[in-house]
Amino acid sequence: MNRNEAIKLLDEYIKNPNMIKHSLASESVMAKLADKLGYDRDKWAMAGLLHDLDVEITNADLKIHGKETARILREYNLDPDIIDAITRHNEGSTELKRETHFHFALASGETITGLITATTLVYPDKKLSSVKPKSVVKRMKEKAFAASVNRDIIMECEKLGMSIEEFAQLSLNAMQSINLELGL
Repeated sequence: MNRNEAIKLLDEYIKNPNMIKHSLASESVMAKLADKLGYDRDKWAMAGLLHDLDVEITNADLKIHGKETARILREYNLDPDIIDAITRHNEGSTELKRETHFHFALASGETITGLITATTLVYPDKKLSSVKPKSVVKRMKEKAFAASVNRDIIMECEKLGMSIEEFAQLSLNAMQSINLELGL
């Protein structure tokens, strides 16, 4: 599956524009992580792009979210490693635990996009270009801020050999590189 086909699939399954933006942000973060860690950029980016394909049809039910995406993607003969990483990004729907860099990158990478977006939206201009990595790290410590963002999952960046400061910088840079697509 190429990116254009993946975008069409995303548009077929996800109607909420903010979820589309989240998928694009996750794709960008995953591409940057792959580059930094020496993995297959296209493969990691594809996982970021498609990881929440079933979020609307499962009503984001964490007991099943990810399983339907895996089923759909198997029909397209997508790389089994991508399907596996997508399945494991939500450990609430599977007995499988995250084990590899790919698994930890997808879970932490897609999760930090929510924290970065929330941080951006409290800035007066609501622009990613105004956000500094230290602001993202500061917001990590404020449990009431973006309370639905799981900080423990973001901290799995350490399993990639990255500090939260380095991870926030890389993720923010990734999202800033597509700020127009994200509308931020």
